[in-house]
Formats: sequence, structure tokens, C-alpha cells
Amino acid sequence: MKPLRHFLLALQFFSRIPVTGRLAAWVGWSPALQQASAAHLPGVGWLVGLWAALLLWGLAWLLPLNPWMPLMAAALSTLGTLWLTGGFHEDGLADVADGLGGFVPPERALEIMKDSRLGSYGVMALVMALLSKLVLIAGLISGLQAAPLCAAFAAALVLCCNHVLSRFTPLVLMHRLPYIGMGAGSKTLHVAGRRLGTQGLVTGAIWCLPALALLSWLGLSLLAAMLLAAALVTALMLRWLRKRLGGMTGDCLGACQQVTELAMLLAAVLACAHST
Repeated sequence: MKPLRHFLLALQFFSRIPVTGRLAAWVGWSPALQQASAAHLPGVGWLVGLWAALLLWGLAWLLPLNPWMPLMAAALSTLGTLWLTGGFHEDGLADVADGLGGFVPPERALEIMKDSRLGSYGVMALVMALLSKLVLIAGLISGLQAAPLCAAFAAALVLCCNHVLSRFTPLVLMHRLPYIGMGAGSKTLHVAGRRLGTQGLVTGAIWCLPALALLSWLGLSLLAAMLLAAALVTALMLRWLRKRLGGMTGDCLGACQQVTELAMLLAAVLACAHST
């Protein structure tokens, strides 16, 4: 039953889904359990992705059919996922943008990333990321050559799989880079404080297999484009963080997830556009 306990711990840490009472007592907590739970981040992505897909498809069905429908459905679906996760990964993206947006030494960058105040680089990154997400999700619906509701359903499946697969790339960072977060009070210390082993990476990959099967059902070109985008972002993030910081922090993991999510959405939109 340990994998289930690890998954529930990951659910507690990476989302707002409550795990309380007798269930929380059964799950328990220890630094070792919390660190092992990181491998189940793509599993949490399934719940977030299914919620996002349900909202997107449901709103597309309820909203009147007009040119604004894709954008409205994308906006409300994104709002729903922000509520479910508490903007956990978006916060990491903003902190990394603040810390690494300017040309400062690694020590100073870590101090800036630790600061709870949001700077200009963080605001710009957050605003542009959210706007890009809305436009790409809406573009995915519009770009699929099908009846509007069928296109929304296919886009919802892509969105769900995207949430799962984009949460695998932080595991690669945890596997390849040392943790350099500041202070014993870091909120991600017990999750990312030690390198993720090969077994953890395999666990995360197993969570991704159904998503890969769904995307292949939608189209092999779509699957290939999204995987290529994810691989490219992962390689670039690894190189950039190793060069700029010499390792990674919890904020870096959130930033990686967000950039991968956007890159895979863009790849999906381009793949759909060129398949027509």
C-alpha cells in the first residue's frame, strides 16, 4: 500500500484536494515518504488534467456557439485548474523569472527566488504564460477540423494528457540535478532535497503511459510533436539551470512544468494545423 500513501502525499502537496482525518492519519508523514511522493507528480496531473478537461468540454457544451466560445471555455478551464492547484507551479515560474531574469550571481538569484515579493520579471512571465495558455487552448479547439463540440472534446483530451506529461519533466530535473535550495525551512526540501532515483523516474513514466496511448489514438503526428517539444524544453532547462545555478530548486521544478506545458500546447496546435 506504500504507492497509494505516496500518491496521497503528493496529492496533499501539489494540489488543494483535501486528504484529512483518518485517511491523513493512515497516510502518515516522514521525510522519506514525502521524498518518495514526488515520483507521483504525473499521477496528480491526471486529476488536474481530468478536471481541466471536464471544465473545457462542459463549458464548450453549455456556452453558446460563437467565435468567442473557445476563448471563454479556455479561460474558465484555466481558472479552474489554478483554483485546484493553488497556482503552485505558476508561483515557481514567477520566482524563477525574478531570480534569473537579471544577470546576478547564483547566490543572489537564490535569495531573490526565496523572496515572497513579486518583481517585474515575475509579473511579466506570469502574465504572458497565462495569456499564452488561454490563446493556445482556444487555438487548439479552433484548429481541430471537426464540429465545435467534437473539437472541444478532442482538445479536452489533449489538455488532460498535457497536464500529465508536463509533470514528468520536473522529475527528470530531480533525477539529473542536485538540489540547491536555501534553508532548512524550504517548502520543497523534503520533496526535492534528494536526487530522484531511477525507480522514481520509472514510477513517473508509468503514470504517463495512458496519456501516451490517448495521444497516439488522437494522432501519431500529434504525439510526436508534443513529445519532441517536451524533450527539447527538458534539455534546455537542464542546460540553463546547470549553467546559471549549478542545480535546481523547487521553484525551478514549477517553472519547468509550466514551460513544458506551454511548449506542448504550442506543438499540439501546430500539429493540428499541419494535419489538415
